[in-house]
Amino acid sequence: MDRIIYTAGSGASQSMNQQAVVSHNLSNVSTPGFRAELDAMRAVPVEGDGRLATRSTVAATTPGTDFSPGNMNATGRRLDVAMQDDAFLAIQDPQGGEAYTKRGDLQVNADGMLTVKGEPVMGDNNAPVMVPPDADFSIGSDGSISVIEAGASPDEIAQVGRLKLVTPDQQALTRGDDGWFRLPPGEGAEIAAPQPQNEDARLQSGVLEGSNVSATDAMVAMIDGARRYDMQMKVIESADQNAQRANSLLSIQA
Repeated sequence: MDRIIYTAGSGASQSMNQQAVVSHNLSNVSTPGFRAELDAMRAVPVEGDGRLATRSTVAATTPGTDFSPGNMNATGRRLDVAMQDDAFLAIQDPQGGEAYTKRGDLQVNADGMLTVKGEPVMGDNNAPVMVPPDADFSIGSDGSISVIEAGASPDEIAQVGRLKLVTPDQQALTRGDDGWFRLPPGEGAEIAAPQPQNEDARLQSGVLEGSNVSATDAMVAMIDGARRYDMQMKVIESADQNAQRANSLLSIQA
């Protein structure tokens, strides 16, 4: 009887965790550059001094990320960029390290610094990218930023920086609680070393890559998870009813 409870109870718990992953994906269906989280479950033996071969529980495997591309949407906005293929945009995270994102809706703060969600965008010199105030600028396919100062002629265009585009190993990337992707730090280090600029990486200006989450698939997964949870709870209820009947029979015989 307890074997049923072990299996159904742990399964119900992991179904709730899976629902949290699906809900997070669904809430980011319109977030630019968002990459869907993946979740899977597997059976593991129950550990302990009294473990039995017939006792098993359910555990979530290491959550992964779906790095398939999202839809490209032309916006015409000069600060919108979409990294092509496996290229990521490098940013400076709050800890001072380097993080990576596919999100390309750039902003310029009051100090003239390019940012994504408030975090500085890194340049190929491993420093935050700055643009002159009130300047007209454009972003090239290689990430180079060209500006024309206010009042200057079109012939006086100058390059003031270049966005840092990198192609890290996607299998090694981990997603932080803040949504940024990071590489694991080396032995004895607190943060990972910056990745080198990929000279062949390219982006599209005036285009924004959307989320790769399908709202339809996420809703189907949510309904499936809810039904699975209900089924597991019914199994626990049935096991409890069977135990009560068994206790009743033992009481009668006594």
